[in-house]
Amino acid sequence: LDQKTGKQLWKSKAADWTEGYSMTVAPLVANGVLLTGISGAEFGIRGFIDGWDPETGRHLWRRYTTAAPNEPGGDTWGPGDAYKHGGASTWITGSYDPALDLVYWGTGNAGPWNPEPRPGDNLYVASILAIRPKTGELVWHYQATPNDSYDYDACWELILGDVKVEGQSRKVVMQLNRNGFLYVLDRANGKLLSAKPFEKVTWATHVDMTTGRPVESELGQKVRAGEWIEKWPGTRGAKNWPHAAFDPNTGLLYANTMHAARMYRFLPVEPFKAGQRYMFMEAKDPENRPADLPVGHVNALDPMTAQPRWRMPLPDFPHWGAMLATGGGLVFSGGTNDRMFRAFDAARVSTRNRSPGHSTASSTSPCSPASAGWVRS
Repeated sequence: LDQKTGKQLWKSKAADWTEGYSMTVAPLVANGVLLTGISGAEFGIRGFIDGWDPETGRHLWRRYTTAAPNEPGGDTWGPGDAYKHGGASTWITGSYDPALDLVYWGTGNAGPWNPEPRPGDNLYVASILAIRPKTGELVWHYQATPNDSYDYDACWELILGDVKVEGQSRKVVMQLNRNGFLYVLDRANGKLLSAKPFEKVTWATHVDMTTGRPVESELGQKVRAGEWIEKWPGTRGAKNWPHAAFDPNTGLLYANTMHAARMYRFLPVEPFKAGQRYMFMEAKDPENRPADLPVGHVNALDPMTAQPRWRMPLPDFPHWGAMLATGGGLVFSGGTNDRMFRAFDAARVSTRNRSPGHSTASSTSPCSPASAGWVRS
């Protein structure tokens, strides 16, 4: 669109909605290329990221996010064509580091949720990808949840920052993953620097820092055997799509997180039908949830330990709004059922002010310390 008049300048088709595809993602411009993602893993799509010429709409390249048999990672899908319906949507916009000329983009859950037809790790579902924007070349990847069986997208925002690692400043990419772990990776080479739980996690005991893989608990065997399990985090995850924020002054991540379990089991897998749901699971709330158990938290988290510098429990409803950190020492967030827009003290748990409004913000614009100097506590 022409930004002054709104006139359409070009229109290019990315996929067919009748096959289950949709586009719920904002585009990203990086090094002269317009990048877009795709949605639809619950309908058995094959995920991808596209590169376009922003001036003409000409399609430049496509990076599929499920590996075919003749590609690296193609042997992680077992026999057959499960990769063609393997999901790995790319429905949250990535981030760009112009110094490294790398785009970081997360991929979503596998399809179907029941992993029976797709044995193996299933690259590149539930992964963080580093891509060259000019060509779509995959430079490195990290898979957070191999053989994703729980709807644990790794789509969430990828936050770029500098943090101290063993006393040295490192350029990192950070993600509060839906699976409950906070990941910190070297953004040049993808080396895993930290992976710690930031909410209650029962599907895995920990992440092995040598292999980079999660160590699954006994729940994995039980659910794959057809049993009901109570899994933490639930199907909404320990954090959902509302963005977190990083304050380089405090060195902390600020996030609205969820504290809830879900009862979960698989159903028999049926043949794939284009445009129809492709999940084969059922879920329900656990019985007898303690009345005093918080449903979520507002957090200030240390990226390397995932421990809260401060934490505010949410007794009634989680916050479905993004966080905005400012140079004035305040953090802002909305997305609450009471329609209040709140300001928090970045250094300690204190709600400084709140204003009524239609509060459903899912993302916010970044605010640099220099431009945010007017925000004062």
